[in-house]
Amino acid sequence: MRGEEVIEAPVDLYTITERYTEEAVQFMTENRERPFFLYFPQALPGSLRWPQGGPRFAGRSGNWGWGDTVEELDWSAGQVVRAAQRLGIERDTLVIFLSDNGAPDHGGSNGPLHGWGYSTWEAGMRVPCVMRWPGTIPAGTVCSEVATTMDFMPTFARLAGTTEPQDRVIDGHDIRPLMLGEDDACSPYHAFFYYFKEQLQAVRSGQWKLHLARTDRQAFGRSETPPAGEPLLYDLVADPGETENVAADHPDVVVRLNALADEMRADLGDTDMDAPGRRPAGWVENPTGRVLGEG
Repeated sequence: MRGEEVIEAPVDLYTITERYTEEAVQFMTENRERPFFLYFPQALPGSLRWPQGGPRFAGRSGNWGWGDTVEELDWSAGQVVRAAQRLGIERDTLVIFLSDNGAPDHGGSNGPLHGWGYSTWEAGMRVPCVMRWPGTIPAGTVCSEVATTMDFMPTFARLAGTTEPQDRVIDGHDIRPLMLGEDDACSPYHAFFYYFKEQLQAVRSGQWKLHLARTDRQAFGRSETPPAGEPLLYDLVADPGETENVAADHPDVVVRLNALADEMRADLGDTDMDAPGRRPAGWVENPTGRVLGEG
């Protein structure tokens, strides 16, 4: 699609990454004299079981089509950075590179984290995030605090000299202190909640993560889910791979995290989408009357 025009159907996936990249660089070139925002989500590898990189990258990775696709993504990100350098806007341009979720159970690897993409294990939701802004973000720094892609909108708004909308609940936070490497900067989240669709499956607070006990746990494809009926508590600092359940050793932590889960259920709900008082989130009626977001 370009605007509302269909320019190719079905899509040639062998060339889509290169063409996306060309469009992105063209957009940067056309808007270099004014502020711009480029959202550049790649189509590949996604959840395709047998993705293929472009012809120039075929066989380069040693990890079949999946690896070749990742090689091309690396090239694509480099083209965006080089465009900012060539256009003379490098020091005025914040570049953020990250994945939407962990790799599915074919081709990729999420080690040393446990699980696969689309699950609420750490491997399904914790991803690397690389930020580059020469002269503003200190080079070579590492931040291990909890942040999410929900934080980008309020953060970008503040960087642009405005604010996020004030007439509704915004779940994201301004994470400029984390990005800029300020002394003693810490996560704005006292708790983080792991939803699968509309089901609350886990909650994290500080070093502790609790997979909630339930008997109706949903699953997605071949992604692993914790055993039903028992709580699983992990110390993500000492055990990021979620290998040792320490719930029996820390009953007070289990009680505290379950209480946080109850607070979130009262806010966003848990499986029961029509719970009284539940805050609407991500469910929008379109003019046809069909609810958008229902799978």
